[in-house]
Amino acid sequence: MNKKTILIIGDIVSLVLLTVIGFATHGETGASFIPRMGATFLPMLFSWFILTPWFGLFDEQVVEDPGNLWRIIPAMLFIAPLAATLRAAWLGAAMLPLFPLILGGSNALGMMAWRWLYVFIARRFAK
Repeated sequence: MNKKTILIIGDIVSLVLLTVIGFATHGETGASFIPRMGATFLPMLFSWFILTPWFGLFDEQVVEDPGNLWRIIPAMLFIAPLAATLRAAWLGAAMLPLFPLILGGSNALGMMAWRWLYVFIARRFAK
């Protein structure tokens, strides 16, 4: 399995975990919440993979330098509003203005943690 495939799988797993954690903070972890989790996860996943290449977040030289983890933050400034807008359209509901900020902030932290772990593991096994 090549590095990019591992990175993509890790990104997907991270977004799944971040979605579940987000719902868990609201006490919404039962099976009945899976459709709403999907309504949050899928727009976030779409937005992440459409916009992150513009920030170099799949470029090997960028990804493997932990000094570039900050790029996730400005990427989330675009990803979270897009995802929140897509989610609101899908649900046919209004979007609370605070939602993209919370979605973006929490996902930025989570993705930075995952990407840092990726860099750590990639460097360890490269030796």
